[in-house]
Amino acid sequence: MKSENWLLCHAHAYEYFDGVPRLLIPDNLKTGVTKNTRLDTILNRSYAELADHYGTAIVPTRVLRPRDKSHAEGTVSYASTWILAALRNETFFSLDEGRAAVEKKLELLNSYPFKKREGCRREAYLQEEKEYMQPLPSNPYEPSSWSEQTVLLDYTVSDGLNKYSVPYDLIGEAVSVRVTRDTVEVFFHGNRVAVHPREHSRRRDPVTVPSHMPENHRQYLMYTKDDFQSWAESVGPNTEKVVRFFLESGKAPEQGFKSCASLKKYAERYRKERIEEACRQILTFSGEPSIRGLGILLKSPVTGNPSAGTTSTSKPARRSRGITRGAEQFQR
Repeated sequence: MKSENWLLCHAHAYEYFDGVPRLLIPDNLKTGVTKNTRLDTILNRSYAELADHYGTAIVPTRVLRPRDKSHAEGTVSYASTWILAALRNETFFSLDEGRAAVEKKLELLNSYPFKKREGCRREAYLQEEKEYMQPLPSNPYEPSSWSEQTVLLDYTVSDGLNKYSVPYDLIGEAVSVRVTRDTVEVFFHGNRVAVHPREHSRRRDPVTVPSHMPENHRQYLMYTKDDFQSWAESVGPNTEKVVRFFLESGKAPEQGFKSCASLKKYAERYRKERIEEACRQILTFSGEPSIRGLGILLKSPVTGNPSAGTTSTSKPARRSRGITRGAEQFQR
């Protein structure tokens, strides 16, 4: 049984009885009980959260002690015979039809008179047990599942279907992820560091909050084709041709954003004239300019116009590596 179904069974039972018992005595199934030894009991985190919401205590049965749950086992067998066996030959074309048939049989079972005493199950509950039930909480219960995850290099965690961002400085850290039907929450050392509306259909990209991203990644999201083109026009016509090639050479302009951003980054180190001259040079010998080629041109010494960037440098004289003291020094 999945954790969500196990928790919803409790919530539906409490709604049906219109009350909450003081104690819960479950079996030691892994969905509810993580560890039950002679010394301590460790509950599943989601199950413990349900108990806190309804204000009830969970006391699992002792391991390998069938007598601790004999009454429950017998009642389950009796209800299965009354309801499931009676419907085994019927055909239902939707889940709602099956639920309606089970609900009808359940009411018949609870109204069926006892054989050895007066009344029925419903009357016995209302007269003898209802007064000991605790009231339901005002807020409805929402099942949740917890998992321990390590934040990935793209500063995300997963709900099993999609990825959700957390602050990037938590990369490599262990966090707790709480997933409900509509929400994904991330906790670090007990403090909630991220919360997202849960996506129920698979997405290609992670659900990302800009404040979770590093500054350079945040700037990358703000890039647009028009911004790159307007910047290239301010530098010069050759730069404009190179940027246009980057944006139009792929199937989508976004494929050229990285090259355009790298070229714009070079503009922080070199003057605009130097950028324009490098673009002019690369266009003269290549019809497909690359950011790697531009980087080589920008880093190489300029031998042409000194106003285009870094001043020209003279090539140092090559030093002789022969016998510097002369042959006469070695005659003897």
